[in-house]
Parts: sequence; C-alpha cells; structure tokens
Amino acid sequence: MILCKFFAGMDSEIEPGNSIKTYKYNVLTFIPLNLFEQLRRVANLYFLALLILQIIPDISTLPWYTTLIPLVVVLGVTAIKDLVDDLARHRMDKEINNRKCEVLLDGRFQESKWRDIEVGDVVRLKKNDFIPSFCVCFYFLCRETNLKFKMGLRVTDERLQEERQLAEFDALIECEEPNNRLDKFTGMMQWQSERYPLELDNMLLRGCKIRNTEECHGLVVFAGADTKIMRNGGKTRFKRTKIDELMNYMVYTIFVLLILVSAGLAIGHTFWYEEIGSNAWYLFDGKGQNASYRGFLSFWGYIIVLNTMVPISLYVSVEVIRLGQSKFINWDLQMYFAEKDTPAKARTTTLNEQLGQIEYIFSDKTGTLTQNVMQFKKCTIAGRTYGIDPVDWSWNQLADKRFEFMDHSLVACIRSRKDKDVTEFFKLLSLCHTVMVEHNDGDLVYQAASPDEGALVTAARNFGFVFLSRTQDTITIREMDQEMTYEMLALLDFNSDRKRMTIILKFPDGRIRLYCKGADTVIYERLAPNSRHKETTQTALDIFANATLRTLCLCYKDISADEYEAWSRKHKDAQLAMYDRDIALDRVYEEIECNLLLIGATAIEDKLQDGVPETIATLAKADIKIWVLTGDKKGTVSPFSPTGKCLSSEIVCYFHVSSENLRIRQANRRNELPTTRRGKKKPAEPFFPQPGKNALIITGGWLVGSIDFVDMACECEAVICCRVTPKQKANVVSLVKKYKKAVTLSIGDGANDVNMIKTADIGVGISGQEGMQAVMSSDYAFAQFRYLERLLLVHGRWSYIRMCKFLRFFFFKNFAFTLVHFWYSFFSGYSSQVAYEDWFITLYNLCYSSLPVLLVGLLDQDVNDKLSLKFPKLYLPGQQGTLFNYRNFFISLFHGIFVSLIIFFIPYGAFLQTMGQDGEAPSDYQSFAVVTASSLVFIVNLQISLDTSYWTFVNCFAVLGSIAIYFGIMFDIHSAGIHVLFPSAFTFTGAASNALRQPYLWLTIILTVGISLLPVICIQFLHKTIWPSVGDKVQRNRKKYEMEMQEEEKKKPPAFQRGRRSRRSAYAFSHSRGYADLISSGQSIRRRPPTRGGPQDSIREVPQREAENI
Repeated sequence: MILCKFFAGMDSEIEPGNSIKTYKYNVLTFIPLNLFEQLRRVANLYFLALLILQIIPDISTLPWYTTLIPLVVVLGVTAIKDLVDDLARHRMDKEINNRKCEVLLDGRFQESKWRDIEVGDVVRLKKNDFIPSFCVCFYFLCRETNLKFKMGLRVTDERLQEERQLAEFDALIECEEPNNRLDKFTGMMQWQSERYPLELDNMLLRGCKIRNTEECHGLVVFAGADTKIMRNGGKTRFKRTKIDELMNYMVYTIFVLLILVSAGLAIGHTFWYEEIGSNAWYLFDGKGQNASYRGFLSFWGYIIVLNTMVPISLYVSVEVIRLGQSKFINWDLQMYFAEKDTPAKARTTTLNEQLGQIEYIFSDKTGTLTQNVMQFKKCTIAGRTYGIDPVDWSWNQLADKRFEFMDHSLVACIRSRKDKDVTEFFKLLSLCHTVMVEHNDGDLVYQAASPDEGALVTAARNFGFVFLSRTQDTITIREMDQEMTYEMLALLDFNSDRKRMTIILKFPDGRIRLYCKGADTVIYERLAPNSRHKETTQTALDIFANATLRTLCLCYKDISADEYEAWSRKHKDAQLAMYDRDIALDRVYEEIECNLLLIGATAIEDKLQDGVPETIATLAKADIKIWVLTGDKKGTVSPFSPTGKCLSSEIVCYFHVSSENLRIRQANRRNELPTTRRGKKKPAEPFFPQPGKNALIITGGWLVGSIDFVDMACECEAVICCRVTPKQKANVVSLVKKYKKAVTLSIGDGANDVNMIKTADIGVGISGQEGMQAVMSSDYAFAQFRYLERLLLVHGRWSYIRMCKFLRFFFFKNFAFTLVHFWYSFFSGYSSQVAYEDWFITLYNLCYSSLPVLLVGLLDQDVNDKLSLKFPKLYLPGQQGTLFNYRNFFISLFHGIFVSLIIFFIPYGAFLQTMGQDGEAPSDYQSFAVVTASSLVFIVNLQISLDTSYWTFVNCFAVLGSIAIYFGIMFDIHSAGIHVLFPSAFTFTGAASNALRQPYLWLTIILTVGISLLPVICIQFLHKTIWPSVGDKVQRNRKKYEMEMQEEEKKKPPAFQRGRRSRRSAYAFSHSRGYADLISSGQSIRRRPPTRGGPQDSIREVPQREAENI
C-alpha cells in the first residue's frame, strides 16, 4: 500500500507524468536495437557467426556475400515489419498524448494536453470525452463506452458543485499502489475529518469514453504508465504450437548432423593431406601448415559450405504462411454473422496449424452454446406452479408487448390482489436488482448487468410491478396502478462466489424488509427452519431443471430497526477496511442473510444457438472430445444428452460417479508400482464397461486434481462440469494439458471464461451479450459457436496440411542442395570446395525454389471445404501428428540424400569420358556445376508440382517462373559484360552458354531429373492404390461426393424451418458483478429526464429466431 496526498492546486508528493510511450524505437535506436533483438534469435546469430568466419581467408572457400545477402534479406524483411508496427505506435502515442482536456488550474478550468496532466489534478469531462487518466469520479452518473456505470460519492456530489469548491478541495486519499487489476480497486478518502470508502465503481478508467452524461469531474489518482490500462500493456504469455517445438528440435538435429559431417570430412582431409596432399608438388602453397591444423581449418570451412542444411529463410517463410492463413480466416464470409455485422477474426498469426490438431474442446454454456437471450417462462409461488396457457397483456398499458407467458391464472391472481405471496413475489422481482432504467421516447428501456436480471424485471413489469426509477437512496415502482417509493438501506450485490444478491428496504410504513434471490444451493442453506413450501418448491425446481430452464429462488425476511442499526455499523466498518475488504464484507453479509422465508422460484429459458447440436455431433465424429464447463445447475445436461441429439444415442450418461472409484484406482496404482518396475507396465483397468461410449456429468465441488480423475474423464466422449468457478475451469484445462499432453481449445463469451481461454493451447472468444473480455483475451473470435466447426475442420486442417507439406519439402530441398557438396568432397581432397557457382548458392533459397513451396503452404488443399465438413475423419491425421514428425523428417533427409546422390553422380559419370559436338570435352568444373544446378532446379520445382494437390494459375506461374528466373539470372551472371564490370565476383564467364548448347548435357539433365522423380512417382502410386488414406479415398471419389452433395442441397428444407423449442437450466445469474456497490453506500445517481435519449442497446426482450430442431 502507498499513501498518496492529493491537494488540488498544490504539488503532490508523487507526480508521474501522464504521457505514455508504447513505441520501442526512435531514429537513433532503431537499427542497433532491432538488430540486437533479431540477433538474439539463435538462427540469426548462427549465420552472423558464419559470416564472420567467411571473412577469414584460411577458412572460407565461399565469398562473404553468399551468407550476407540471405541474412540481410531475412533481417531486412523482419526489420521493415517491425518498423511499420512501431511507426503506427508512434502515431498513436502522439495522438493520445496531444488530446485536449479541461484541467482545474489557478482556480478555473483551462484547456490542457493529456501529457501535461499530473496526479492530483481535477479534470472536467463532457459527453463522449475520453478519460485521460485513472480518476476518482466526483459526481454524476458516468457511463463508459461499454455501458459500465460509474458514480461519485454522495459527499462530493453535494459539496463540489462549483469551481471554487473544487479549487479548495483538500482531501487525503489512501489507496493501493498502481497495479494491473482492472476488476478491483481499494482506497479511502479522508476529507473534513470523515473517511469514505473508494472502490472500482467510483473510479474512471483511462481510455474509456463518457456516455449518456453531460458533464462530470474527476480527481487524477494514477497517471500515465501507472494507470491500470497501461499496467495491462505488458507481455502476454507466448503460445507455441507443437509444430513449432518439433521444428526447433529438428533444426537442432540438423545442426548436430552438420557438426558430425563437418568433423568427419575434416578428419578425412587430415588423412588425405598426410597421404596425398603433402606429396603433390602442384598443391604446395608455401604456408607450412601441418595436416592436423589444415584439418581444423577444413572443419570450419565445411561448417560454412554446408550451412544451408540449417535453413536461414525457414522461420521467415513460416511467418509469411501463417499471416496468409490468418487473412483467409478473416476473409471467410461463411464465418461472418450478418445479424451483428461480426466477421471472424484471427487475433494471432502463430497458432493456425494448431487448429488442425485439437483433441479436447472446453466450452462454456450460457452465451457460448446458447443465445444468452432470456425469457421468463415459468414460476412457482407458495408451492403452486404457473406457466401453461398464453396470456393477453392488453390490460397493462406499460407491458412489453414482446413478452410471452403461458398462464392466465397467475394474471387473474395478481389482478384480484388477494394472494399476498404472489404480490410479494413480483414486488421482489421489481425491487431486488441492479437494473438501470432509461426513458426513451416515452418507453422504458432497462439496462442490466446480465440478461437474466433484465428478463426478471421485464417479467415483473408485465405482471403490473413496473420498475420506474432509482436514486442512490430510493427505488420507485408502480404496483398495479399505484406508484410507490421505497428507501434503499443496503444493496448486497451478486458475485460468482455468493451466487445471490440481497436488498434491504424501508417501506413507506416504516417496516424494514430484506429481499434475497439466488441459486437454490445457497438459498436453501439460509432458510429458516419454519420456512414453508420447501419440498414443493424443490420439486418444481427439479421439474424446471429437467426442462432445461434456468432457475432462481426468491425469499425475504423482516428486520427490526435495532437489528439493522447494529448490522449497519459493522457494514460501514467493513467498507472502510483497507486490507481484505472483500472478506470482511462477505462476513458481514453472512450475518444478515440468514433465517430467510421462501416465496418461490423463477424459471427462465435460454435457447441454443443455431447449429449447435450439428456442430457438436460433427466434431465428435472428428474424434474431438467436448467438455462443457458451466456455472449452471446439473439440469444443464439435458440439451447435451443423447435425447438432445448433441451426443449419440449410444452414449451412457453417468451422474456423480462415486469418488470411491478414484480411491480404489489410486490404491491399485500403488500396488502395481513394484511390479511395473520389474516388468512391462500393465494397462490400467477402465472405469467404465464401454470406454468411449460414456458421458460424465459432475459438479465443481467434486473435481479432483489427479491423473486418475483425468483418466476417468478421458474415457468419456463428453464431460459436463456443472457449478464450476472460473478458476476451476482453468484448472480442468491445465489437468488435461498436464496429464494427457493433448492439444486443447477453450471457447467462451464472458469475463468468467478468460482464465480458461488463456490456459488452453488455443482460446476462442464469442462476441455475444457478455461484453468483449473473452474476445480481447482470445486467439480467435467469431459470433456463433457453429463457426467452430469450420474453423477446425476446414481452416485448421488445411493450415496443418499446408504447414506440414511446406516443412517436409523445405527440409528436402535444402538437403538435396547441400549434400552435393558432401559427395563432391570425396573428389576434391575434402578441401571444403563448393560444387556450385557462388551466386547459385546465394540465390537458390531466395529466388529459385522459394515461391512454389511458399504457395503450397498458402493455397494447397487436398479436398474442398464442403468435403472437409462432410468427412470429419479427415481431421484425424492432425490429431495423431502423422504428417510431420521425426519419421517424416528422416524421410525428407534420406530423400534429400538420394536426390543429391543422383544429382552428383549421374553428371559425374556423364562427364567422365565424353566429347562435345565441337570436339571439345565439356568435362570442366564450371560445366559440371551448371548441369548439377540446372538438374537441381528442375527436380525441386517438379517435385513440389507432384506434391501439389490444388492447382491454380498462381501455382503454375510460380513453378514455371522459378525455372525461368533461374535460367535468366544464370545467363546474366555468366555473361561477359558483367564479368568485365566485376571480374572477381563473376568468374563463370560463358559457362552456361557453352554447357547448355550441348545436347548431350541436356540429355544428362533429363536423365538426372527422371531418375530422381521416378521412385517418388512409383511410391505415391503404390500408396494411393494399395494403402490409400481417408483423404486419398475422398479425392478418388470427389466428383461422386460433390454430385451427392448437390442432390442433398436440392432436397434440403427451407433454411428457416424450425422444429421444437430447446431449453436449458441454470440459476438465473451471470458470473459478472452487478451495479450494487455504485448504487448504494452513499453514491450518487440522478434521475434521467424523459427527453434525454438512451443507449441503442436495450435489455428489453427482443424477438429471436427459435433454435433448430434439436
């Protein structure tokens, strides 16, 4: 904790500036700092070391530019990307720091720039102004862009109305030190010998916008880098894909191979020099170096010559492919939700191929699988259940015409005013909430912390108990035809731990009554022993839950004035606690929330989103296991049971399997340990009689953090965890990642899903009714759960296949290119001489072989998107990792060895004893280098053509263009003109034209290419004929399947045909806090005049399309 003094008009003890700096570079530091950051990568540092070695004449047989040019290109591309990003940050910083704001200076408000604001300044904010820093709100209701309610203390609202009063303000604020917690703030204000609690609801967050408020004032508490939004700008946890990890290990493997090969060749050179080189007079160089020293120099020479085994352009190429794949996701119109104008968004570019390897999906329910649009459907009051026949609302002028309810008897009971329980029921619904009301053109518009609350208040409104307005001290409702105002003494808000909310009211006749609503599990624990209707209400709750409705219990109790006064003093002390304030408040809340009397319960319907059952069924066919982690009741399982068609009818559901099974399993494990050390490990006995044909339904309190629990859950095709907290959601994901080493995906729509989304390998956010917290923490975002099917089975699978094919071919082409030097060393005395011309080595990976393989990584697809969705089993190779692993790596290595062997020895045999048409022997080194290089370019480009499954004009152009570029550049650098300009750099004068005019050498190139490609063609033919994969079978019958799909499209019913309704259950609360803290405890709120417009988004019930036939 830090003690901060803030005196308006005086110097503060702590004065951090309000300017921000998010950019990384300036004009002077860009080049050195960017180079330093890039050279911290092992691959770049390795090539820099090679470049330094190439400068040493005794070591290098290659000119320095063969390494410098590729290194400069790689560093340059990355630097340009970093520069563009940083220039955007510069512009944003400049724009934000130069924004204008009114600041209280010299007793009056003057316009000032944000960067000049200091801690302790008083700022004046008007409607649509951005908040310049972290401030204490003085007065007026303040609503930020996402309609979060903020209000000042009552004392500041009453006493700080004029500029003179603001200038004389001399409070002492004690608060927590700057931190990154956006959901919490603890502070206290001492002013005029009084202490007032400060909480997050009193604070204005930097970067938010003032809405629906004409003017408010604020005191700057944290400025600049100390504000919460800037503290949250730190580095996030970097997620790596499995392919990333494999790729890094393979690069290390290549590096080890490089060292071993170089060491072997260096030893060979040592022996060769002792036996042959030192005795050959024509090799005498006058250096006087012994064989061992020459072998040492040869080792470093081969490290340089064979350095292309470690591909310098690999990482840059991978980033380009990932960027392109992310753009394809963003551009996919079939993942665009037109109703909300929401496209799919890839918020990261590093995880695309991981989407093709998902084994477990962890999903929230409310708002993710459901629409999160609530409708009041049934209720039970004093043991009697209502909700059968449709109701006509014409008798109520203030009713919401779009509200539907099925029971005339309840309306008749209310209108008769004879049943006190019914009256108390709807009076509670109209009073016990944190809903805010706007008057929009004579209509009431409710804004609630959760859709559940909005539905309940709307229900009370239709039944004649209309919530009209509220201040910090009062709530006004219309009870049938009579307007009543109640004094609000305390409001104990809902949170995910309490699972209830309470309001304490003083009635006009002086009575004090407590109203409470919450989940049945917490309400029943607090009921008085003499409370009636507990059994009948519990029976109704079970019926509602089985009908998949979200339930909520309502209760009350009367409080004496003395009891309330004693409790109120404890409540105020808890509010002023600087340490563990939440714990102190919860303890005080428990004292008053006891001995309650049950009134009844509500039941709210939340419909499934369109396409959810079909999506879950399709993903299950792809062997993806789906776990639903929800804070709702056990009745939630109904839509996801076999009868709901989300799971197969063969699935057996297990509810709360006894933990005794876990203890037995753990004991068996301990007993098996001694035997497993001596012999082969015995497979564990399954928990269920039919592994893979089960579904497990458990509650959060039953979760066990052990491998036995994970083993048991993973035997099930689906797991549903009910009543779990946000922390438990993240723990479940961590358990599966830890014990199963599986690739996981979490999907959710609310703030309570953020931990789960961040913990999983891939996080997906649904942009729904719960705000943007989940989306901002996610890797991918879209508007509907059904789009997950296309994200995984189409984009994920394609990305995985493309990346695997790219990496396999990239390694192959580099091995085939580099190992020619290895074979050449046997004929050059192991002297680290190169088999190619220097410029071919420089441009091979940049120009001659990069574009075709890059386009395969971007565009290739084995089958189209419709067939990918029709055959989910095509997804299995990604889960099993069969397309890229060490086996594939060594296949690429041996394929490269084979091709390099052919490329070297066939031209070598052809050049051994031959004569050209002009009578000259074309068996010189330069002609040999031209033939091997030409053969290599043909082979790698034709090989990628054989591996391409999806041909476009761009692919064809890339293959032919790469070959054309090779010959064009080769003839240019072998020309006499460029040799005259740079005689030392271009030494192959006329080599290409002299060699390639010989038909004999063209036949050699054709023979080399044919022998290299023929085994590949044969192996591919045998595989697709004798051992075809699922993809091969689908490709073979592609036209047949496409015709079948066209026939199915014609027979399809209209897109908007609807079947029966779907329902699901829960307790009717979201996991987010309401607005109780800012409404109560002396905080200010003013009644809105009817003429002032309200926000566009209303919590009123809106007609929604019914769910698909489930």
